[in-house]
Amino acid sequence: MSIVVTGAAGFIGSHVSQVLLARGETVIGIDDLNDYYDPALKQARLDQLTNRPGFSFHKLNIADHAAVAALFESQPAIDRVVHLAAQAGVRYSLTHPFAYIDANVTGHLAIMEACRRLPTLRHLVYASSSSVYGGNTKLPFAVEDPVERPVSLYAATKRAGELMAHCYGHLYRLPMTGLRFFTVYGPWGRPDMSAYIFTKAIFEGQPIHVFNKGDMRRDFTYIDDIVAGVVAALDRPPADSGGNPPHRVYNLGNHRSEDLLHFIEVIERSCNRKAEKIFEDMQPGDVQATYADIEASRRDLGFEPRTSIEEGLPRFVDWYRHYHGA
Repeated sequence: MSIVVTGAAGFIGSHVSQVLLARGETVIGIDDLNDYYDPALKQARLDQLTNRPGFSFHKLNIADHAAVAALFESQPAIDRVVHLAAQAGVRYSLTHPFAYIDANVTGHLAIMEACRRLPTLRHLVYASSSSVYGGNTKLPFAVEDPVERPVSLYAATKRAGELMAHCYGHLYRLPMTGLRFFTVYGPWGRPDMSAYIFTKAIFEGQPIHVFNKGDMRRDFTYIDDIVAGVVAALDRPPADSGGNPPHRVYNLGNHRSEDLLHFIEVIERSCNRKAEKIFEDMQPGDVQATYADIEASRRDLGFEPRTSIEEGLPRFVDWYRHYHGA
């Protein structure tokens, strides 16, 4: 049997694929290698996978539902899907809104439609986001909290994906698990994320822009911890009792809300140089704080994040030095 990983050339998808291959799984990777950020970085991640036994790759856009359906129909042994492909980024959604509908709504629907026609499907795990908590002020964010106040289009599309999954679980009894990721960082990370942005600016002698005058907190979660949570979820499909849909949602976060200025200090120490900071107002669509309640993830998935930013950020900076020759 085989596992489809969408977004296989992405940050989380490439790491998940590596772990699945290491334990002997057959992985079918999907990605369109678009230019939202440097395609060379995506290709470099993909290059680490392409020669590994058990891995095959298909370049396609998940919003192309006919292409997705054709691929799934040609691979009758698919029994699990890890759907991580998405249009990410809060600020980009202010200028490219249709990209989010295409990838996060149409693409999500295309994957679910293909999955419901698989006679062997055991589980579909998909990526949601901590952004769905929107304007909530209660901390930490728990999966039982209301999530009806998105403050960005990105967040709204991710919440739409959860609702669509609930519907398909009800209609077609598809076993599905949604994972709300909290600010993932680490080696091979995305260039539009804070760890990468700050590290790049420091090494290049450029100022960093610190929003909300630095009064921000984030639940920064190291990539290895996130991957462990994804794989644990994949191995635990929800049972169908015949009542509620076999659909669950969990938080995957570090369960620590770190002060942004402390986060920057750790990067400065890892780079062995200080950053020039420009303090600015809050950006539209952003939130002041995130903090994951992971009690349900611990109970049901055995999820236990182990990596502090004091451990994880130096690892990221070491990777950055090597990859960029900094």
